[in-house]
Amino acid sequence: MPAPLLSLDAPLLLQQIDALGRIGQDAPESGRTRIALTDADRAGRDQLVKWMRALDLDVQVDRIGNLFGTLPGRADGPPLMIGSHIDTVRHAGALDGCYGVLAGLAVQRAYRQAGQMPQRGIVVAAFTNEEGVRFQPDMMGSLVHAGGLALQQALDTVGTDGVRLGDALAQIGYAGTLEPGTIRPQAYLELHIEQGPVLEAEGTLIGVVEDLQGISWQKVSVQGVANHAGTTPTRLRHDAAYAAAACICFLREQVAAAPPGTTLATTGSLRLEPDLVNVIARQATFTVDLRDPDAQRLQAAEQRFAGFLEALALREGVQIRTEQLVRFDPVVFDATLASRIEAAAARRGLSHRRMTSGAGHDAQMIARIAPAAMIFVPSRGGISHNPREHTDETQLIQGAEVLLDVVQACLATP
Repeated sequence: MPAPLLSLDAPLLLQQIDALGRIGQDAPESGRTRIALTDADRAGRDQLVKWMRALDLDVQVDRIGNLFGTLPGRADGPPLMIGSHIDTVRHAGALDGCYGVLAGLAVQRAYRQAGQMPQRGIVVAAFTNEEGVRFQPDMMGSLVHAGGLALQQALDTVGTDGVRLGDALAQIGYAGTLEPGTIRPQAYLELHIEQGPVLEAEGTLIGVVEDLQGISWQKVSVQGVANHAGTTPTRLRHDAAYAAAACICFLREQVAAAPPGTTLATTGSLRLEPDLVNVIARQATFTVDLRDPDAQRLQAAEQRFAGFLEALALREGVQIRTEQLVRFDPVVFDATLASRIEAAAARRGLSHRRMTSGAGHDAQMIARIAPAAMIFVPSRGGISHNPREHTDETQLIQGAEVLLDVVQACLATP
């Protein structure tokens, strides 16, 4: 890798992270809420566009609302893309997604401030609806960009508030005209906070992300029979709440039996009806989030759960329906890019380790169409999707400097 020729404006990067974090800010100490395609998301996008135009970038918006800022290069051909997202969950921290986008701008700014034009174009992408809070699936914008979801299907998606996604895009003024996938990168890099405890626990500064877990989301609906809590013997009950609890316990047992660090299972949403203290639940609706870095193990976990549901329905006299919400196979990132990240960290004397990403990211979608890789920096306490999300400023700068070095190495390669 050549010696670094460019330097980051670190204070400005930190200022922009803080400024974007103030958009959509909730009550003090409650974080910020910029759900995709809301007024707060529009305000965040507007600010990002201003920063892009201040760098004299070519700003484009595609039909799913993905936002691109391109720094032209000396030669034609596919650009290098740096990306992430700026939408958030409710009451979020300031770094998830936003750090990667703004670090990408910092890389472009380094070229502008040095008066250099890169060998190839550098594109910074802010993808639509990565979090999937209002519209599902998550990582929607990058999935459409990569051709994994039809544009019209995405536009017709109805959100949790009953609003059609295409109408929400038009409402905030970000229904662009560029066809998704028009900008096809030569390579893709994403800098992100870890959102987990591993780097901090080990005292390691840089995560070289080799792969990303497969993700399976299901919604399970159990239909039982409501009845009196005091007069109905247990043997005669068709208890939807018990069935849901049995499912959750089964999943935990399956995780405990799996090899350490592999299968994960989570029920993050559970609703009972009629939701009364003295009435047996007639219906339970809950979600199941299964994850595993191995495709065969993930599929086996899904099959075991399906078999358990079938036996449970028969035993308890209830009806059980499942709906697949999201299904993404595990992703292995590009080995050459991972080696460049590792080399950049070593060159700067930063401790580093190879690792798996437990969360989903836009990089896993873009990996369908281009070599892709991710850089992680530590998350204090492993906390994310929370106002207490934090990474030390020095570590944020170190991650962005590694990103800059990797970009220079990539652009130096024909």
